[in-house]
Amino acid sequence: MLDEQAKKTLLRKIPHGLYVCGVRDGDNLNGFIASWVMQASFKPPLVINCVNQSSGSHAMLKASGVFALSFLEAGQKEMAQKFFKPQRRVGNKFDDVEFYLGETGCPIIKDSLGYVECNVVDAVERGDHTVFVGEVIAAGIHREGDPLLLESTGWNYGG
Repeated sequence: MLDEQAKKTLLRKIPHGLYVCGVRDGDNLNGFIASWVMQASFKPPLVINCVNQSSGSHAMLKASGVFALSFLEAGQKEMAQKFFKPQRRVGNKFDDVEFYLGETGCPIIKDSLGYVECNVVDAVERGDHTVFVGEVIAAGIHREGDPLLLESTGWNYGG
């Protein structure tokens, strides 16, 4: 028997970093907070990025086959908040955020710890999220620091 409360409580205890996932489709750019992210392979370097299928960014990522993850630093909760709401509700999330376009053409946050850029090499659509497998094709470090973790914000995503 599945104890719904136990499931929710325990799944929320899985530690998650917070990343701004930059996506593009043609000239359209967007960014959203990704927290269901992990490294999946050394050779080739693979990253898993799980994205809600109902989001506009999901459609952009699926169409373009590329994404960039900007690693937020502990203390950048305010930056993370800018990327939580859907673009259709808040408009251009990059209006007051300094960024540049990486090799994939995806936006990368300049004021982040660093980034990885990925080409999607596989995708598994199950449940309400798609598991995108991205091969890391570019990476860079902007500065040293500790990553922003979901549990340090007091927010919940999961369960």
